Amino acid sequence: MRRVRDIILAADPSMRERVQYGITFSSTKSGDFAAFVRYSEPGVNLRLMRGGRLRGRYPHLEGATVKRIRVADERQATARASELRSMVKEWCALGGAARRRAQPG
Repeated sequence: MRRVRDIILAADPSMRERVQYGITFSSTKSGDFAAFVRYSEPGVNLRLMRGGRLRGRYPHLEGATVKRIRVADERQATARASELRSMVKEWCALGGAARRRAQPG
């Protein structure tokens, strides 16, 4: 989890971290980017709150509207670092649009 956390926080200077309801969230002023969920399962399960708004090609992203990425270990986190950084940068570039309701399309 620490490696994934470090990648996310280093990807953009506006990214912050907070703990709420016992869950670690990564967020910006525009809203929550992702949360670490399912701590009891092996590896890292990162749920992207509004992941459906991301338009980039992210091969390890799963799901429809609320998307997630699973990372088995530190080696896999390092291998997916570029993809994670790209997701964070796209999210931060959305700005206020990240909070607005997604338009069908």
